[in-house]
Amino acid sequence: MSNIPPDPGPDLSRRALLASLPLGAGAAATLGPAPADAATGRGPDTVSVRADGTYQTVPLARPVVRLGIVQSRVRPIDGTSAAAARRGRAENLAHMLELVDAAQAYGGGADLLFFHEFPITGWSWEWDRRQALNVAIDIPGEETQAIAASARRHGCWIVFGSYARDPDWPGHLLSITTLIDSDGRIVDRHWKARNIIGVFAGFELFTTTIHNVLDRYVEMYGRDAVVPVTRTPLGNLATTSTQREFEYVRAMAMKGAEIILRTASGGFSELDVQATSYYNGVYTAICNNAISPGIRGFFEDAGGGGSALYGPRGELVARAKTQVEELVLAPIPIADFRARHRQPNVHTDLVLAEYQAHRSRHAPGLFQQQLPPDGKAALDFLSRQSRWK
Repeated sequence: MSNIPPDPGPDLSRRALLASLPLGAGAAATLGPAPADAATGRGPDTVSVRADGTYQTVPLARPVVRLGIVQSRVRPIDGTSAAAARRGRAENLAHMLELVDAAQAYGGGADLLFFHEFPITGWSWEWDRRQALNVAIDIPGEETQAIAASARRHGCWIVFGSYARDPDWPGHLLSITTLIDSDGRIVDRHWKARNIIGVFAGFELFTTTIHNVLDRYVEMYGRDAVVPVTRTPLGNLATTSTQREFEYVRAMAMKGAEIILRTASGGFSELDVQATSYYNGVYTAICNNAISPGIRGFFEDAGGGGSALYGPRGELVARAKTQVEELVLAPIPIADFRARHRQPNVHTDLVLAEYQAHRSRHAPGLFQQQLPPDGKAALDFLSRQSRWK
């Protein structure tokens, strides 16, 4: 039986959530200060950025962290009914767990295994909201219980993305990156920050993100959770599935992110990922999909491959050699890194006025007004909401 507690409501504090978790060896380090944890209870409204260049941490469990980036397929499942979706999720989950077993049998194993956005649900542009909600998982739920059991068995952390449902957000399709520790506990759940807009032909994504329900998100989880950094015994972890969002990942680094775990499905810019490390002086991993048959309208190799880890000077540490399913295994000397690392030195005094005057193309909170039923409706809705000429 899983030791993951029931999902807390929005009024349950982070402290109360942690108190409900079973304590094991090393629990004191795991349950240290983590004020930027996202969507696991109401956090602070004061952002956790220090003014002296240092940043909040918890004690490290080991001086070197072995990161395993799992480049795997994206296999869409049938969302026409809840029963069909459950069968498809079970098949994808079994494959994911086989990859966990394989990763831990190869090269001495990993302390942290990192998957892309869609190892369980896959992705299809043809799903409407009803089908996508059929496909989505519950967190916690039967899939996270199985992954937690695998994490306990192998003594590793597992980080993965998925479409998800949440009873606090009825009707909303969420994209969540979940962090499960080596004791099988759900340590954090990071929402996707925003969707890319204007790149697809004939549709837009209708996932609910932080940006398109920003006010309500802050009310429920606190302002600090808008840019989540989870402070763990493996280092300060931040995750994002957004691309070309330099300011967002820089804010993570300001809050002390040491390892930024970025997911991509269908391609990414190597320059963008490398720059995350180069300009912020952090480790950045990118987990992309492998060759993925079965997504109608796309070639099997579309945008696949290239999963990699970059070091704090922007140097390539390790990269996938192929576009097929592959493990990229690399050590991160986290203790030595932390001993000399500080926040990026950002001269906010020079540019803050410009940032405050700028307005994004779309206002935040649009999905608090309306939930488009499918991708075409999302395109129609968002095309009418642009603030730009």
